Amino acid sequence: MSGHSKWASIKHKKGAADAKRGKVFTRHAKLIEIAAREGGSGDPDMNPSLKTAIENAKADNVPNANIDRAIKKGSGELKGEATAAVIYEAYAPGGTACIIECLTDNKNRTLSNVRCTIEKRGGKWAESGSVMYMFDRKGVIIAKGELSDEAELSLIDAGAEDLEKTDGIISVTTDASAWNKVRDALRQAGCDIREAGLKYVAKQDVPVEDTETARKLMAFIEAIEEDDDVSEVHTNADIVDSVAATLT
Repeated sequence: MSGHSKWASIKHKKGAADAKRGKVFTRHAKLIEIAAREGGSGDPDMNPSLKTAIENAKADNVPNANIDRAIKKGSGELKGEATAAVIYEAYAPGGTACIIECLTDNKNRTLSNVRCTIEKRGGKWAESGSVMYMFDRKGVIIAKGELSDEAELSLIDAGAEDLEKTDGIISVTTDASAWNKVRDALRQAGCDIREAGLKYVAKQDVPVEDTETARKLMAFIEAIEEDDDVSEVHTNADIVDSVAATLT
């Protein structure tokens, strides 16, 4: 999990720049739309997935008008091409594995654009299943704040499997069924929840100890993330502390 939490810390430090491009708002709107459609209700009290999607959006300061519009689109009140979730797999520069989650209304466009970026940035397209087995579906909660020893024990009691703290950013992994309990425990401890839900977490991290490889890896992932249809990129790369410090 160490690579994931370092990457989470790096991502949250550059989050303001992402928000300026409008990418964050668009991503949350798509996730809310899908949650409203697949959950069968536009009422967050009746649809837990939608409630979580809204909470994550508000943590990133998405306006209520954007949230309401996304709910209406997902519930069919507003017309438009439906957004669907698709997943691609790839190898990054240096041979580390990546899972690329996308939210798109045109799968052919997204496939073409993502594959082109992967190859142009020194990566390699991977067939379905060739990377996925290296990851587990886990609950992941990212928060900002400080934890007392007592609070850390409460997280373990709630189901936390791993916990890391980097520059005020707390990253916790849980079993897929326990992330909401751990999220609530973090809130009770006074932490600011930045993100919570299910993610792909590497079963075993691959250390990245070379600065040039790390820079190529970050450039590769950031180029993919710039695509409007890309929601999130997961990697099994573990950028070591000494190298990560030079990148942030």
